[in-house]
Amino acid sequence: MKAPCLTYAGNAEECECRRVYDAVSAVPLKIKILRRMAMALPRFYRPWVLALFFLVFTCLASAQPQQGAGGYQPEEGQSGKDVVWIPTEDVLVDIMLNMANVTGKDYVVDLGSGDGRLVIAAAKRGARALGVEYNPQMVELSKKNAVLHGVADKVQFIHADLFDVDFSQATVVTMFLLDELNLKLRPRLLDMKPGTRVVSNTFMMGEWKPDQIGSVPAERKCAYYCFASLWIVPAKVEGTWKLGSRELTLEQRFQMISGELKSGARVEPIKEGVLKGDQISFIAGETHYTGRVDGNRMQGKLTSGKKSTGWSAQRVGYALK
Repeated sequence: MKAPCLTYAGNAEECECRRVYDAVSAVPLKIKILRRMAMALPRFYRPWVLALFFLVFTCLASAQPQQGAGGYQPEEGQSGKDVVWIPTEDVLVDIMLNMANVTGKDYVVDLGSGDGRLVIAAAKRGARALGVEYNPQMVELSKKNAVLHGVADKVQFIHADLFDVDFSQATVVTMFLLDELNLKLRPRLLDMKPGTRVVSNTFMMGEWKPDQIGSVPAERKCAYYCFASLWIVPAKVEGTWKLGSRELTLEQRFQMISGELKSGARVEPIKEGVLKGDQISFIAGETHYTGRVDGNRMQGKLTSGKKSTGWSAQRVGYALK
């Protein structure tokens, strides 16, 4: 796993925030200038410079977006309801959509859609897309951007709290939030249809490990927020299954499964058990099982040596929690 380009020193106390702010307030730094400065430094020092920037701009709750002659112009680092606004680099937008394999068959929901760039990029691939944004000015800006890019008929932007929105019909969910916000969303994401793809810019899902991680190529000279993670919502298989005359007991931890297969007095532990959406794979004894989960039924192919045949199982009980 490639580490992110920006690391954090932790949440500072309010007095520490004020101390840092007072020390640098006489020398206001714009983000783009800081980027150039950071890129001029040896790579080892860049995260620390940018971590200082993050601390300072998080403290600047008084920073207000500008209203110029060309209309509303958001500023990087401006405060929001749950997070400050830092736009995802276009190159990472493409990486995120590629990781999710977004096509014209998808319905993409971006939670915290900012200026609408990811929603618009998804629509350019033929997908229907919804942007959920708490800042009403950002919502209107996103609508204008969609018109400029010719995808207004494929997108929708709504002014709402992302925790109040029903996004259960999405096939792809994208976000650029914080670890703690991702964790708050995690139960809802895990209840979505198996196979739903979830992509997060930089921030993780706690113990739910990603199925894939992608990062901006080194030659693109990304300074911070340089990687994204993909999770594929797994089917729920925990419980007891009847597999022919045998009993299959499965325990599940996100996409990882374990358990045992009983046939009379013979007990075979489940090894290398994994779920990828509704696709299941595990080994019991010398036999490799692959198949598809459909609610309380699953079926597929088992391979033992050079022989292959079909198999099916019916769930007969759920594990007690």
